Amino acid sequence: VWQRYSLLTTLRRVTCVCLLIRGEPKTWYGVPAHAAEQLESVMKKVAPELFDSQPDLLHQLVTLMNPNLLMEHGVPVYRTNQCAGEFVVTFPRAYHSGFNQGYNFAEAVNFCTADWLPIGRQCVAHYRRLQRYCVFSHEELVCKMAADPESLDVELAAAVVRELGDMIEEESRLRAAVQETGVLCSEQEVFELVPDDERQCWKCKTTCFLSALTCSCSPQRLVCLHHAAELCSCAASNKCLRFRYDQDEFPAMLYGVKSRAQSYDTWAKRVTEALAADNKSKRDLIELKVLLEDAEDRKYPENSLLRSLRDTVKEAETCSSVAQLLLSQNAQKAGSKLTVEELKVFVEQLYRLPCLISQARHVRELLESVQDFHERAQAALADEIPDSGKLQALLELGSGLELELPELPRLKQELQQARWLDEVRLTLMEPQRLTLELMKRQIDSGVGLPPHHAVEKAMAELQELLTLSEHWEERARACLQARPRHSLLTLESIVMEAKNIPAYLPNVLALRDALHKAKEWTAKVEAIQNGSNYAYLEQLEGLLMRGRSIPVRLEALPQVESQVASARAWRERTARTFLKKNSTYTLLQVLSPRVDIGVYGSSKGKRKRVKELLEKDRGLELDALSDLEDSVEDTRDPAAVVAAFKARERQELEAIHSLRAANLAKMALVERIEEVKFCLCRKTASGFMLQCELCRDWFHGACVPLPKAGSQKKLVSGSKESKFLCPLCQRSRRPRLETILSLLVSLQKLPVRLPEGEALQCLTERAMGWQDRARQALATDELSSALAKLSVLSQRMVELAALISVPSSDPVAPRKQPRKTPLVPRSLEPPVLELSPAAKAQLEELMMEGANREISMYLTEIAESYQADYLAR
Repeated sequence: VWQRYSLLTTLRRVTCVCLLIRGEPKTWYGVPAHAAEQLESVMKKVAPELFDSQPDLLHQLVTLMNPNLLMEHGVPVYRTNQCAGEFVVTFPRAYHSGFNQGYNFAEAVNFCTADWLPIGRQCVAHYRRLQRYCVFSHEELVCKMAADPESLDVELAAAVVRELGDMIEEESRLRAAVQETGVLCSEQEVFELVPDDERQCWKCKTTCFLSALTCSCSPQRLVCLHHAAELCSCAASNKCLRFRYDQDEFPAMLYGVKSRAQSYDTWAKRVTEALAADNKSKRDLIELKVLLEDAEDRKYPENSLLRSLRDTVKEAETCSSVAQLLLSQNAQKAGSKLTVEELKVFVEQLYRLPCLISQARHVRELLESVQDFHERAQAALADEIPDSGKLQALLELGSGLELELPELPRLKQELQQARWLDEVRLTLMEPQRLTLELMKRQIDSGVGLPPHHAVEKAMAELQELLTLSEHWEERARACLQARPRHSLLTLESIVMEAKNIPAYLPNVLALRDALHKAKEWTAKVEAIQNGSNYAYLEQLEGLLMRGRSIPVRLEALPQVESQVASARAWRERTARTFLKKNSTYTLLQVLSPRVDIGVYGSSKGKRKRVKELLEKDRGLELDALSDLEDSVEDTRDPAAVVAAFKARERQELEAIHSLRAANLAKMALVERIEEVKFCLCRKTASGFMLQCELCRDWFHGACVPLPKAGSQKKLVSGSKESKFLCPLCQRSRRPRLETILSLLVSLQKLPVRLPEGEALQCLTERAMGWQDRARQALATDELSSALAKLSVLSQRMVELAALISVPSSDPVAPRKQPRKTPLVPRSLEPPVLELSPAAKAQLEELMMEGANREISMYLTEIAESYQADYLAR
């Protein structure tokens, strides 16, 4: 398919480049720009009637003329074939036409160069004459470029300066002409915000930007200043000049672009001076970097001057980085170090640069320091006796230089020898730090040092001291491990002989410490034996443990062992007498007044609760029986122990009274008996239940151990002769008083105080006191007469029981009484007595206190009187 296209020129006379991507070739016919007016004249001459009606006919893409006809009129025409992958460039104002030789794919792009600006302005004037629409506003384009001069290329900025100057000059002339006509009104308007079709000149269709003229008769109509007279026939006072920039803004805009255009010349001059500067007028590297950045930012042309500046900056930056690395602490990590000769060459290179490097002075100072180090190192190595301080300072200086220095290995060797000698001298000055291992390590480290007369002499002294120290250490070790142990005198002689050895001997020190402990232990034992009161068992046990650990023969140790063994045997015997099998109570807890009254629950929770009660009530100090100190001076006075025991007794009685009252009050809640908690399990009443004689609480038969067989029958029959104590109230076996008296006799023979023994003594005194008070109560007139009456009634019941025990001859009714008579009661019930309230309260108090004792001492008279009174009630 052959497709042709019209004869045309590019819009706004811009440059066009066309790429044939693929397909068949394209044939081009072109007329150069200098012959454009000649071509237009020929076209108008050949078809004048078309141009009369359409002045812009050549821009409508509808005209076509035979190239031969154009050439006959002297118009130069050129022809070319464009193949795939080739470009065809159409320059401004040039006309072109052609046809495709088949199917193909092409792409065209319009662009402008810096020299296009005057061509574009001429095109606007040409379009104005032809009354053709502009593709874009030429004035707006120039002003936008002038508003941001730093983004312009230098050549483009120069072209903008010329174009902007001509444009400002023409605009000023046109505004002055309009104002001369009498137009006084003027308003500023941002034309770029107005759509292009709304700011076109009504006459020439040019897009207005810098200024326009409007009239109040037709506000929507505007004209450019070139056609100000064509707007309307209204008076000038009705017209208004609309402008984008004020006249005062043009100089500043022109100055900015002009500065950009002139900046390159200034920059080139500064660069030339900087690169040719001598040593006195050298500039800093930072200034050269600024010039290079300025050229890159302003997009200066790439020429030899810019390349020379870039190479200089690159070389200076490299030297600066090397110098920085050389002066930093990380030079060793970067790789191999520089030698002194390489450093000299580098310093010369730094001072040949056409700019100043901030590190150049420091690098030169480094070179001077290296030279000074070399002189000082040679002098130190020449000393007869090595000085560790001087050698260390030189090594630190040399290591900080971060260069290859040949003196460093020799300085390190000399420093090792000097440090070893210093360490040996310091160690010998502090014998408490000179251990056997330290001497061996110093000798071993001295063997690896290079030969030196001072080193060899010090090693000989150390070897002699090591031999002597090992001899005394072995003797002290043998004494510490001897079986049987040595006496105090033998060990004191060894310690005195080893005292003058200037070394740290741990075995000798341990032997000395053992002697001190043995003397201290002996003095403490003597103080205890000679004290006014015997020591507690815990004190003697502590002394025994410490005495057995002392590796010295102690004369008093067997005696202490015997006393401790006797005391432990007594305590074990007492525990077997009092404690039940698998009891959760300790012996001291059983013998002491109770602190767990009213505490129920598991053993673990109960012990926790008891501990809290003890901590809460430390004022009574029941712990005085067990909290014993080690020292003899702090041993508690027996009177204080008894006082604490008495105080706890009073608290125990108060707690029991409160508990009994609370438990008895439960029975009053008959209507809510299912909500009341009983027993150890803290549940409601159910099944067979027993009432504790002491705390008065009820217990399930399945939760507590039942009394022995004889008592069980009495419990079933409801007899008051039975006595039941719950596990919380009866904590021990409750031995008889006769058994306890034998334990107290054995206790009196012990030269040891035991908290359990003192508690047993207080318990026995408490029981005997209760016994005395009970006998005194029974000796009163009321109770003595009641006991006499009770004795007579008891005798009659014995006789009656004998009669009933005779076998009956009546097999039908063996349980029937022979006759009804006052002498023969219907049942063998216990006798009944009536006592006064005071007597009853006294008996009840005595019964409660007796049941609370962990000693079996039950008085039959009190029990019978209390039972008879209970039956009477």
